[in-house]
Amino acid sequence: MKPGRRIDVAVLGAVGVVGEIVLDMLAQRGFPVRRLYPLGTGDEVGEAIAFGKETPVVLDAAAFDWRQAQLAFFVADDRA
Repeated sequence: MKPGRRIDVAVLGAVGVVGEIVLDMLAQRGFPVRRLYPLGTGDEVGEAIAFGKETPVVLDAAAFDWRQAQLAFFVADDRA
């Protein structure tokens, strides 16, 4: 990746325990996120989550246009 380049990242399962860990690791390591797309389903949609100094809102995974992200993480907890 070119220095200074920032990328758009989608995280499906952002509200779960594993998703929170992924987001924490991205933030702590200074991963070059331009735009974060936290994705979920059901009651999770519309929930604000913490990502560094930002509080993005969880988007509906079923309606998400995956062409918007250059990198995607698909995470699940033991309920999957």
